[in-house]
Amino acid sequence: MCLLLKFNNLAVPARLVWGNQETIWSLTPGAMTARPSARTLYLCKPKKDFTKYGRSCRPVIGGNPLLPKYGYPSERLLRLSEPKKYLPAYLEQRSRETPEWPVSLAAQNYNASKRILQLAQPKGLHPDFMPPREVSTSSRKVIASPRTIELSKPKQLHPKFMPARDPEWPVTEAAKRAVATKRILGLAQPSSRPRMGLTALDPDAFKVKERALKAVCTPRLAELAQPIKR
Repeated sequence: MCLLLKFNNLAVPARLVWGNQETIWSLTPGAMTARPSARTLYLCKPKKDFTKYGRSCRPVIGGNPLLPKYGYPSERLLRLSEPKKYLPAYLEQRSRETPEWPVSLAAQNYNASKRILQLAQPKGLHPDFMPPREVSTSSRKVIASPRTIELSKPKQLHPKFMPARDPEWPVTEAAKRAVATKRILGLAQPSSRPRMGLTALDPDAFKVKERALKAVCTPRLAELAQPIKR
């Protein structure tokens, strides 16, 4: 391959040779005569083959693990490998050995009664049953009247219908700046009562207010307190 190089405004052909660069560096005489250190000799040793120590537990790539040498099982293993036997009491209560049992000659020669033959008949269709019929061509081309179109519309909601409000709604600015009154603060306080474990021991666990003790029953309350006479 030839390239044109401009030299003093003159086109001079230049020859380019490929493959003049080596990918592997040439070793220097110092590297060829050098002696490796103990660390270099230790690192250049190949890795040991540890598979010969664990062939029984490590799986073989591309196949099943190698089995150990065949040996006869002991008497303990043979006894444990025997299936569990049924108890004699269970065998006496069991009606049959398998889910299939032979049919007796009396059942084979039995003549079914009229009632059994009637019950053996499959269920028939209802007398008023009508199979699906085909729609005629005239019914397909019919034009619905305004009354039919009005009746086919779905039922509308009442004008005053209010849908269920969202359980979460924004708090107004007035509610955020409101100041609770003494009455609201008093109602917000929890009722002070002793623990339930002590109520059974203390007969005066629930105190009655002084106003309730001094209250006078009205004639109406006395009338309502009377039991119903039957």
